[in-house]
Amino acid sequence: MIAFGVIDVASSLRAVLQPIADWFAQLEMPEPIIHWGHPLMMGIVIFAMGTTAAYAGWKIRTADQPEETAPTRKLHKRVALWMTTFIALGYTGGLLSLVMQGEPILESPHFWTGTAIVGMLGLNGAISFSKFGGGKDSLRTAHAYIGTAAVALMFVHAFLGLNLGLSI
Repeated sequence: MIAFGVIDVASSLRAVLQPIADWFAQLEMPEPIIHWGHPLMMGIVIFAMGTTAAYAGWKIRTADQPEETAPTRKLHKRVALWMTTFIALGYTGGLLSLVMQGEPILESPHFWTGTAIVGMLGLNGAISFSKFGGGKDSLRTAHAYIGTAAVALMFVHAFLGLNLGLSI
């Protein structure tokens, strides 16, 4: 029963994405861009922005004098917000790339790690936007570890994506 649900979701999602993929196909982009564009751009986001956001976040968390971390806090907020935005857009771009190449969607471990990352970043953003529930230390701790886990999963995701790209 569950397998039929996933198939129905994949078919419905493909039906929504196919017209968009067809529009991009009319631009006659070279195949290497369709095939490797998503991994290249997302690799930059993951490795440059992900590591910067994580480093800045832990620098803030481990600071001896929190009042001196204002510039780092500003950097962390900006980089994390833009990284999350690019990850969400890249998630859609990855699905479009698969549709344009006639490949199955919702089936690879790369898809599922991407879905988990988007969810984790969304949860972390909600925690942050809530001002950590009014400054609760437990939510600050959760934010730090969820963010770290999300960045670690991004590296696994990149590896799975490389394997996927080489297999199609």
